[in-house]
Amino acid sequence: MSLIETFSEFKETKNIDRTTMVGVLEESFRSVIAKIFGSDENFDVIVNPDKGDFEIYRNREVVADGEVVSENRQISLSEAREIDPDYEEGEEVSEEIDFAKFGRRAILTLRQTLASKILELEHDALYNKYKDRVGELIAAEVYQTWKNETLLMDDEKNELLLPKSQQIPRDFFHKGDTIRAIIDRVDNTNGNPKIFLSRTSPDFLRRLLEMEIPEITDGLITVRSIARIPGERAKIAVESYDDRIDPVGACVGVKGSRIHGVVRELNNENIDVINYTSNPRLLIQRALSPAQVSSIQLNEEDKKADVYLRPEEVSLAIGKGGMNIKLASMLTGYTIDVYREVDGDEATEDDIYLDEFADEIDQWVIDAIKGIGLETAKDVLNAPREMLIEKADLEEDTVDEVLRVLRAEFEEE
Repeated sequence: MSLIETFSEFKETKNIDRTTMVGVLEESFRSVIAKIFGSDENFDVIVNPDKGDFEIYRNREVVADGEVVSENRQISLSEAREIDPDYEEGEEVSEEIDFAKFGRRAILTLRQTLASKILELEHDALYNKYKDRVGELIAAEVYQTWKNETLLMDDEKNELLLPKSQQIPRDFFHKGDTIRAIIDRVDNTNGNPKIFLSRTSPDFLRRLLEMEIPEITDGLITVRSIARIPGERAKIAVESYDDRIDPVGACVGVKGSRIHGVVRELNNENIDVINYTSNPRLLIQRALSPAQVSSIQLNEEDKKADVYLRPEEVSLAIGKGGMNIKLASMLTGYTIDVYREVDGDEATEDDIYLDEFADEIDQWVIDAIKGIGLETAKDVLNAPREMLIEKADLEEDTVDEVLRVLRAEFEEE
């Protein structure tokens, strides 16, 4: 490959400005010259990026015949006068060098040096472009999809990665699709930057809301908290500092018109919007919607809340697969346990400590239930079945057997 082709191959390199490019080319030539001659200090390298060529000159001092100590830095008088008969001792001869005459190995070394420096500069440019943009919403084009990640290209053809773990369930991409995501993190291990995107982060939902709802963009409404189970359901708490603005109504829009675009982008992820309040009891009550809460006992130090509801409201508070109570906990920052309210007659009945059932229930099961704060039979019977399964980490069959034993005890009475 010729030197001009070598030059042209790197001339239009992305993300590198002209001044930097000229510097890299000069540095690469000097690196090869130094390897050939031992030093590049007495060489002038002139790069002409517009013309796509370069010039190299070697400068040597004229010395008397027989007194040349360094052929790289000195030239004999007779040799100098072959170039120009007017040269005298002590003068400097500047002679153009034909780099191509250094041979194939020198050209190959130049190509490798140049490629290495270009790659290093491209990595630096990519890292600098994205390092301060974590959390920003971007659009990129799908280039290729693999089992564990999808490769995307930004508008400058930089590679971006969307891991499978950061994709919304039911996300399905075709090559050429333009998709939106947020910049999740920028990894620069060993100077090789990788830009990772996310569509499951709460911040992705936040940026979509900012884009779709002008009042959020303008700062009239603030998104105070977000909880997501990607692709399934989300809860957001919003607040307005202007009494004339209904933050929930503004976010949802007439017949859901405003929130619909966000829902569609999230593959029909249901979004509940509630009014934020600094009153934790009221916030928890709103977060558990559509369930109607009867009373709440708070432990603010441990961030725990015991919520009491009428029996018919318990399943609403927990939600399908425990989703509603999980999102409410994420949104409020409180660990929420829900309990059925008991009426006066039921409350006065004698209760029994769980340890007294050790002959019918394995001790490890009793210990697991006690580990989530339930000490008596009534505690267990008033707690939702789903909570026993999830928090005590018990199999469904085990929980059902425990409930059968405990109910039987009171039915016998």
